[in-house]
Amino acid sequence: MVDKSLYFINLVNQKKKYYLILNMEYNKEIFGQRLKSAREMRGLSMADLSQELSGLVTRQSICKYEAGKMLPDSAVLLRLARILGVKPDYFFRPFSVALSGIEFRKKASMSSKACKSVEQQVLDKVERYFEIEEICGLPHVSSLVSETHPIHYEDDVRSLVSIIRKEWGLGDYGIIDVIGLLESRGIKVVEIDCPESFDGLSGMAGNAFVIVINKAFQSERKRFTALHELGHFIDNKKKEALCHLFASEFLIPQNSFMDCIGELGKNRLNIKHFADIQRAFGISIDALIRKAYDAGLISASRYKYYFIQKNINPQLKEYVERSRAEDEHPERFESLVYDAYSKDIISVSKAASLLNTSVDHILSTAVVM
Repeated sequence: MVDKSLYFINLVNQKKKYYLILNMEYNKEIFGQRLKSAREMRGLSMADLSQELSGLVTRQSICKYEAGKMLPDSAVLLRLARILGVKPDYFFRPFSVALSGIEFRKKASMSSKACKSVEQQVLDKVERYFEIEEICGLPHVSSLVSETHPIHYEDDVRSLVSIIRKEWGLGDYGIIDVIGLLESRGIKVVEIDCPESFDGLSGMAGNAFVIVINKAFQSERKRFTALHELGHFIDNKKKEALCHLFASEFLIPQNSFMDCIGELGKNRLNIKHFADIQRAFGISIDALIRKAYDAGLISASRYKYYFIQKNINPQLKEYVERSRAEDEHPERFESLVYDAYSKDIISVSKAASLLNTSVDHILSTAVVM
């Protein structure tokens, strides 16, 4: 049991030592919930965690920690933080954010343990996102469109996309940075390391929209996934097919697509031409082939033939699945942290805690000009 109210945690730099002092009333319940969240983020069972600790703490003790019945000493706390990949102060941070209305898109092969890991990673990142916004005096509210309507048919989706693009000042042109665009509307875009079986997730955190994408995906898939998840916010009763159409229309509206196809006609469409459109609009060739099929430019038999050829021809598969768009990553959260640090609003240790990185990393990358 712990009977002290201070932890002194050495954060060692090449030349100096930094001390992060956690001066707080220990809350066993918060610690227990945080420990469970961190363990689930790593996809570990209590027995797995005990093994990772080399028997320093038994499974029974971990169970008591998570039940809020006891607290570890400082040595065990530091080991737990290191093994679970979190900062020590994470375990004592009050819960301030809850996710609701979660739409989870995954393959059947994704285990329940992996799903819990994704949800806990997202919750942790959103909490830190909200914290830096509060420090900077920024609202958590997301902005979509001034008015929405029920979506029942494909034409409803196209009309809605047209309204959003007009209100957002996008015209009918390609979008250079989809993730940056969503972040500019207050949408919290979170990128996480997770299995390929995870496609995407959307949910609410208070009045803010949260979209989660898989860091392992190439740019075109990230862009499409982010917009598919955006479709769930407009009307969460829509089916997946309509959300796919929403993403496709958002990336390249039907009229822009037809303009790109031009005078080629049904019998002169070729993969090279689709690759050119992919470069201009940042949408995959597979999605463009589907768009051509929906527009009646290719028949059902030719649509099926394309996928057959793709699966039996490795060179064709490599060509059509090649990324031709610049990779995109969420940047707003990290930018807010570095901006707050550069303005002396937060300390270097606080910046490191928010970004879940080392003080050394902050000092080496936060170059003030």
